[in-house]
Amino acid sequence: MKTVEKILHSIKRQGALSTKTLADECGITTMGIRQHLQAMKEDGLVDFDDIRAKVGRPARQWSLTEKGHKHFSDSHNELAVSLMESVRNVFGDEGVERVIRQREQKTLTQYRDAIKDCLNLQAKLETLAYLRDSEGYMAELKQEGDSFILIENHCPICFAASKCPALCQSEKNIFQTLLSDDYQVVREEHIIKGQRRCTYRVSSRP
Repeated sequence: MKTVEKILHSIKRQGALSTKTLADECGITTMGIRQHLQAMKEDGLVDFDDIRAKVGRPARQWSLTEKGHKHFSDSHNELAVSLMESVRNVFGDEGVERVIRQREQKTLTQYRDAIKDCLNLQAKLETLAYLRDSEGYMAELKQEGDSFILIENHCPICFAASKCPALCQSEKNIFQTLLSDDYQVVREEHIIKGQRRCTYRVSSRP
């Protein structure tokens, strides 16, 4: 992977990062990473904020611009939206709902088959994160106390979901149905609402 791609992927997955951190992750000098970042800034892919520190110079944090985020966009988004609009024009809103339900059931079947041998919640979520990552969601799993956080740093259906919000609700429905009513799935961050990622907190019901 080229250095520019490494930078984009690191920031996409982790959020704003310092020059030093990016240099360490890419395995090059801070001088080298600064040259890449400056070129990427001129191309409109990244920008920075200088965060004031209690002591010393402000810490420069690099983040993706809107153009930088679009670098990860699915090239089939326009086609997906066009197809959904065609279904709505021919079959109405009920037709769109049927298409979404069918997609939901197909995805559920695939995920259930993948986690059928998992013995506990963590194993199920690790498998789910792996599946979502392979589908382009740049997914990872973290544990916070008694809860697990499923993180999706990218949404390959974001453009389509912005035109058809039911797709987003369907994603959450899939997770909740997959894990059963023993667990609660709460979306805490949402790309559609302007946040940089989607996160889902999974915890046992009280």
